[in-house]
Amino acid sequence: MSKRINIILPDQTMKVLDQVATKGNRSHLVSEAVLYFVRTRGNQSLRERLKTGYQAQSDESLKVAAAWFPIEEEAWHKSNGANKRSAR
Repeated sequence: MSKRINIILPDQTMKVLDQVATKGNRSHLVSEAVLYFVRTRGNQSLRERLKTGYQAQSDESLKVAAAWFPIEEEAWHKSNGANKRSAR
């Protein structure tokens, strides 16, 4: 279902619109442009929120990684030593 609305666009916007869409297809082009804008803006907003969240957690992530590194390194050495012995 479609709804009819009235909008006011600047002359320059109308010139561009008339260059890329025939008069019968203006509504379709405007609809596609609005949907594209909203999707793009939504993705951009999500990226910004994720980036902010990751940056806020970066110090904590480094602390966790530093705390687990010796344990992981020890396990790797044990595993690597067992692999060398079993290869003989």
